[in-house]
Amino acid sequence: MFELIRPGTQIDFAGKRHIFLGLSVLAMFVSLGLFFTKGLNYGIDFTGGAEIQIRVPQEWNIGRVRAEMEKGGLQGLKVVQLGDASAREFLVKAQGAEGELNRISSQVEQTLQKSLKAGEYDVQRVDVVGPAAGSTLRKSGFLSMLYALLCILIYVTIRFDARYSPGAVLALFHDTVITVGIFIVLQKQFDLLTLAALLALIGYSNNDTIIVYDRVRETLQTHPGLSIEQAVNKATNETLGRTILTSVCTFFSAFALWAWGGAVIHNFAFTFMVGIVVGSYSSIFVASALVIYITHYQKKRDAKVQSGGVKRRKSITVRPEPKFEG
Repeated sequence: MFELIRPGTQIDFAGKRHIFLGLSVLAMFVSLGLFFTKGLNYGIDFTGGAEIQIRVPQEWNIGRVRAEMEKGGLQGLKVVQLGDASAREFLVKAQGAEGELNRISSQVEQTLQKSLKAGEYDVQRVDVVGPAAGSTLRKSGFLSMLYALLCILIYVTIRFDARYSPGAVLALFHDTVITVGIFIVLQKQFDLLTLAALLALIGYSNNDTIIVYDRVRETLQTHPGLSIEQAVNKATNETLGRTILTSVCTFFSAFALWAWGGAVIHNFAFTFMVGIVVGSYSSIFVASALVIYITHYQKKRDAKVQSGGVKRRKSITVRPEPKFEG
């Protein structure tokens, strides 16, 4: 059977946790700093604007459509080709003030009339999103990510215990913040499809973290004499091959969508590609390292309780620890 990582491999992930956590914290602070200073390049979904679907002659490509629309003076312009080139259909997105949104369609049609005759083009669909609606969508989008993280916090607490849940949620927050930071650096447009990709990424990355956590807990059950560092190293090395293979296969699937899926799904696939890399890194170096820190914190607190220095807190068992046979 093919094995990417040989049995018995002992990479000291726990010993290097300070370095990788330091790099992660630095990257998060940089991303948050960019978010509050430079900001995201929000798409029409979040800022308000108009989307006009048009059909043009066969000899017009996406560059020609964009050039003609720029001559028409459209602001915040983005042109997306729909379907195959033979379909000759394009989606023109443009931003504008709230009172001007209804005039954007007329502006696009007037621009086409300067170069084409009647019957050579067709305005097939017009959608308008007001700035107020865009602001509401933006707020709802970020709240949806917050609610997803809270639900995962509750799930991991029930699935394992409070020692594991903070690490899982902080690792997901780390993935989201750094992915958003990359979008800010590249000034790629952030729209509803990108938000959907971030929510999908949260689920994907959490699944990978849960697998590592499950192996850590199993290792502690079957080898009670191991320290938390040794258990984390053993569990991470044993799941490393699975993590790499799963991430590589998923990455190539997302890459295929990015390369050949068309402009409509381009940002979705790009977000997932970045998120897969960041999420795999956090499962190995961030989530597991946080379990070590929290375990040491709990041991110190329990020692103080036993010495009488701290009042004992009421212990609540949500889910009994499973028993693994050696």
